[in-house]
Amino acid sequence: MLVADRDGDLVELNSAARLLWSDAVRGDRLYDTVPSWLAEAHGRFADGTSEGAGQAAGAVAGRFFEAHPTLADGGDVVWWLVDDTDRRLAETALAGARQRSALLADVSSQLLSTLNLNRCTEATARMATDHLAEAAVLVAPPMGRRHQLTYAYRGGPVTRVSAPVDVRAVPGLAEALQGFPPVPARWINPADLPDWVPPEGFTEPVGSVIVTPLPGHGVPAGALILLRSSREQAFSGDEELFARLFAARAGAALSAARLYSEQASITSTLMRELLPPRLESVHGVEYAGAYRPARDNERIGGDFYDVHPGSGPTEETLVVLGDVAGKGLDAAVLTGKIRNTLHALLPLAADHERTLTLLNSALLSSHHTRFATLVLASVRRRASKVELRLTSAGHLAPLIVRADGSVEETATRGSLIGALPKVTSVSAHVTLRPGETCLLYTDGVTEARGGPLGDELFGDNRLKRVLAECAGLPAEAIVERIQMLTAQWVGPGSHDDVATVAISAPRTADLTVVGGQNRAGGTTYRRNG
Repeated sequence: MLVADRDGDLVELNSAARLLWSDAVRGDRLYDTVPSWLAEAHGRFADGTSEGAGQAAGAVAGRFFEAHPTLADGGDVVWWLVDDTDRRLAETALAGARQRSALLADVSSQLLSTLNLNRCTEATARMATDHLAEAAVLVAPPMGRRHQLTYAYRGGPVTRVSAPVDVRAVPGLAEALQGFPPVPARWINPADLPDWVPPEGFTEPVGSVIVTPLPGHGVPAGALILLRSSREQAFSGDEELFARLFAARAGAALSAARLYSEQASITSTLMRELLPPRLESVHGVEYAGAYRPARDNERIGGDFYDVHPGSGPTEETLVVLGDVAGKGLDAAVLTGKIRNTLHALLPLAADHERTLTLLNSALLSSHHTRFATLVLASVRRRASKVELRLTSAGHLAPLIVRADGSVEETATRGSLIGALPKVTSVSAHVTLRPGETCLLYTDGVTEARGGPLGDELFGDNRLKRVLAECAGLPAEAIVERIQMLTAQWVGPGSHDDVATVAISAPRTADLTVVGGQNRAGGTTYRRNG
């Protein structure tokens, strides 16, 4: 507490005030003794001419005080000084903590909004220069002898390079890449940094450096180097701590993006092996296939087909079409196993029964509980005709489309694969003349539910009528026609996987139009070349 008269002369100080102004004596001018904010507040209060004259606050000897005046007898003014330093520091710290928390939340939101590893890396480097430092270098884990480096500096572009750098030349960097805690910034001499650390275009001398790990999920996601120029204030202890919190958020996002990238790459590789192959003419026989998964957002399912060409025109080509119980990825995994097993059994493919028996044993010995149906077709061209051996293993019998428009069901049958200890089968021999086709298909065609009321099956009879209309068409046109009609039949409703394979004996001459009819008297189709 201190007392001053209306003229601004010091009247009295208590013991607590003397700790602040030990040299002050009675009669000293306030303007010569106390800070100007307090002296000016006294003048305003004494005059009583300024609104809010009784409010004053400011610093004294490194502390913050609020000053509250009261009028004493004789016109003197008593100033009560209340130390408010701790509250002010707490408020400042709280505001800073809130600001940092909001920033970290924004960092997490922006970085986790993308699972693209390159974009996430670039965003990390850019946000580090926006909020932490003038320049930043993100060092990714090594790939062989090279490191992916992402550079950014305030006001400049973000760039990425791959280079064989010596991380041991930067104190603490090799350890940070292994996930060890960072070394204090004061231990790093900026003058010792190798030339590859500052970004190209960042020409200021480096005055302060932070090297911090980017913690990931189980393994480090890299390390972050933060740079400030010598004209900027060196990194404080609080800033080093905040840099580590930033790095933790960034490392989690980078780790998630890298994991997604690796899984997407693996999925893409496996997907290529599970997708049905593109079919074309082999050894003078036309092949065409089409596949539509049960769900439009998936590319694979339980239906599959393969064509394994013979080593020469005189050797049989093996065609396989099958249907695994179920849909989606689980069913697709088993289709992959069946296709790989059949590929391994190709040397025995001439013996359908033995091939099916070995495949059945392989499925029964696996952990899968699903079963499958399939059709084997051994195909060989002889002169202008195509000879087929067809064997069904619990599958729908293939249909033969003759040149005159008639449709025949082949006399082949057999038991399921992967369900019973013994496989039984009966094969059928079929000869295709020029322009005739054998269609292999799954029950996704005949069991497609739709129509005017949405509850009617496409059915066997409707399929045969469609095939009769396709007499003489190329194999590719037939499968496209069936896929189109079944899709129209189902409409927006749900459906099973649909797979079709057409095997055709090519025509030896072009179809010609004779009065709008072909020579057989049916619908005319023109084929060029």
